[in-house]
Amino acid sequence: MSYLARRLGHAILVLLGVSILTFALLKLAPGDYFAGMRLNPQISPQTVTALRHAYGLNRSLPVTYLRWLRSALRGDLGYSFAYNTPVWPLLRSRASNTLILSLLAMAGAWLVAIPLGVWAAAHRGASLDRATSAGTTLLLALPDVLIALGLLAFALRTGWFPTGGMASVAAQAMGPAARVRDFVLHLILPAAALAAGVLPILVRHVRSAMLDVLDSPYLLAARGHGIPRARLLFRHALPAAANPLISLFGVSLGTLLSGSLLIEVVMSWPGLGPLLLEAILERDAYVVVAAVLLSAVFLVAGNFVADVLLYAADPRIRAE
Repeated sequence: MSYLARRLGHAILVLLGVSILTFALLKLAPGDYFAGMRLNPQISPQTVTALRHAYGLNRSLPVTYLRWLRSALRGDLGYSFAYNTPVWPLLRSRASNTLILSLLAMAGAWLVAIPLGVWAAAHRGASLDRATSAGTTLLLALPDVLIALGLLAFALRTGWFPTGGMASVAAQAMGPAARVRDFVLHLILPAAALAAGVLPILVRHVRSAMLDVLDSPYLLAARGHGIPRARLLFRHALPAAANPLISLFGVSLGTLLSGSLLIEVVMSWPGLGPLLLEAILERDAYVVVAAVLLSAVFLVAGNFVADVLLYAADPRIRAE
């Protein structure tokens, strides 16, 4: 358990570092939320100064950070100037939307990458392997924005999928089954765009891990005993190649979360991405800090889950 305790300690240090760096960057950036008020002749400089004092924007960086950290440990992530509301209720629904999109995209990407990478490795040098390599190269060359715009153009031409948002205007008047169907239709294109961005990396890592295992002596011996090819690949070779893929799991979650912020903006998905963009443009400091920190929490949680899976799958780690 000391292995997991060390990993948990590292995760806490990462979150502290992210929060400190975000606060420092916001403090060093010119202006704040109330800076634009100085241009309004109807608002006196004394009023702007009083507002900055009331919201603590005139304090030094260490004082501001320590006050925020004490309140964050109590569950209070600050106050949104633009929305005139506490930050956590504002982030809660947006974070759940981002998590739903990212988890679905991650599940879809892995469900496609594992069998595709395994069969490409098993048919090394064949037409299937070359087609897989060409397809992943093409997807790697395409920017995520271009993939999202292409899917939106496809939705506009066919009318099969909605072109943005999370629900239709008339969703409240629908029955439960129709509402679920409407939600799924709105979810398909953003999840597909997000999964397409990370799929080439997963396929190539699965293929590489499988190639390292397929030439091992014990698999050659198992093949000589007449074990069927599919069973040999998925029951023997894939578990042996699992360690690097489990480590990739946490990295893939972080990649999906960083990519989801852009996809959400392009495809109008009401997650953390549009909220973070608006907060940066409005210089809503506490919303920016909380959104970045929450994204870091998702990333750290994904890596911690990968560490737990590695601990369970590899007896060498437990022995250490």
